[in-house]
Amino acid sequence: MDVFEILVTAGFWAATLRIATPLIFGTLGELICERAGVLNLGIEGIMTAGAMSGWMWVHMGGDLVTGVLFAAAVGALFGLLHSIFVVYLGLSQHVTGIGITMLASSLAYFVTRMLLPGTTTPPKITPFQPYPIPILSDIPILGPAFFQQTALTYAAFVAVIVVWYVLYKSPVGLAVRMVGENPLAAEAQGINVLAVRTGAVMAGSALMSVGGAFLTMSAFDAFYFTMINGRGWICVALVIFATWRPGKALMGALLFAGIDAWQVRIQQVPGVSVPYQFFLMAPYVLSILAMIIMSRKALYPKALLVPFRRGERT
Repeated sequence: MDVFEILVTAGFWAATLRIATPLIFGTLGELICERAGVLNLGIEGIMTAGAMSGWMWVHMGGDLVTGVLFAAAVGALFGLLHSIFVVYLGLSQHVTGIGITMLASSLAYFVTRMLLPGTTTPPKITPFQPYPIPILSDIPILGPAFFQQTALTYAAFVAVIVVWYVLYKSPVGLAVRMVGENPLAAEAQGINVLAVRTGAVMAGSALMSVGGAFLTMSAFDAFYFTMINGRGWICVALVIFATWRPGKALMGALLFAGIDAWQVRIQQVPGVSVPYQFFLMAPYVLSILAMIIMSRKALYPKALLVPFRRGERT
């Protein structure tokens, strides 16, 4: 099998969907926050906290579904904390986001050590199992690749549709986009800008946390402190690549995941003598190039990073 034949195998596409799933959740979450005018650089830490909390819930005796809900609730709480500082107090979104990342990551480490003292190897849980969709899973190549995934992977694709519908087809989505574009006009229409931004950041953070939970509850079966491994920062870049649109966010996540899945398999092809470090950096380099190309025509939310103070006019 040569390097291009890999692209038409079921294993490659199945791996692509698995790698893309946490990126889809994280990118959608960041997109919702930024659509409301708030940059959430706490995503890396929130995903770490979500990975730990969902896994810990199941390890302590909870079931998988409530574990995902618990992880989402933990993410929403960090989103609320972020909102208090940047939405209500008007502090720097960059500095606060980095602080949230450090706080959430440290708390995940602290809680794990407190609840599992002296443990050197993280205990394993029984994760979500692949669920073959009847009839569709029997389609050659496409079936094993797309229709034999876990519940969270299916949920990620459903989330894209839901987020698109809410943002563009519902009054709630109109309010979110309005406070991200022109909060003064939104206030003039009777919209509570602070409440809408807070709700958007909490919802977006919940999705980020579910993305982290996927890694411990579906892709793997244990929690490791470095398992997020920069995925949160990739999601921030993918939002720009997607020009703040859910459909393009899905394509960006699949593109990055596809390149990542491809580079892993290329290294196993006999006769390939390129240093493996080149393949490891390829997904990131190509993602940066794609982001640069797409961002040249990107129409970002006009009020992004701009603090809003009720009743203030410029």
